Amino acid sequence: MSTVFALKFFWEVFVTLLVITDPPGVVPPFLALTRGVEPHVRARLAWQAAVVALGVIVAFALFGQSILAYLGVELPALQAAGGLLLLLVALQLLTGQMSEPTEQHGVAANVAFVPLGTPLLAGPGAIVATMLYAQRAHGAAEYVAFAVALAAVAVVLWLTMRFSGLLLRILRPTGVELISRIAGLLLSAIAVQLIADAIRAFIKQG
Repeated sequence: MSTVFALKFFWEVFVTLLVITDPPGVVPPFLALTRGVEPHVRARLAWQAAVVALGVIVAFALFGQSILAYLGVELPALQAAGGLLLLLVALQLLTGQMSEPTEQHGVAANVAFVPLGTPLLAGPGAIVATMLYAQRAHGAAEYVAFAVALAAVAVVLWLTMRFSGLLLRILRPTGVELISRIAGLLLSAIAVQLIADAIRAFIKQG
């Protein structure tokens, strides 16, 4: 009975995080941020970003509540901060001022960490959802299901970014430029929504 319930918990965590991280929606920003790099570098950035996102989510699942309590930070504040950071990335995509990671490996690695790994993949929504599911997990079976679900989401994100080069060859640079603008618009909308939700949460808390 516990195994069946753990399987149900796995699908609940997996589907929720998959919807929040939105793998298809990651493709346009990923192509925009890795525009101009060699295919092998783009492949390396894909798995680096997925690993960073997984690491951030796992860290908050294990220590998120303790970290926020120690710092005196509430979840809405974390959500608002992530929204502001996403808004900055969105504005850079919209204006075409996003620096291309073409010259230095260090710059490329930074793109894999920020903004790809976080807050694009491991954003406030994914972090908050992970922390809530970590609190709900009870028993070894559910903890194993929880860990497998997190790993499965990371694999899906990696595969999506890894094979985004196929889309790049179809769209060509002009198409990627157009997608970059669309991605910036969508990211800005998501960022504003995150900030608005955080403000509403603060108001409800009085």
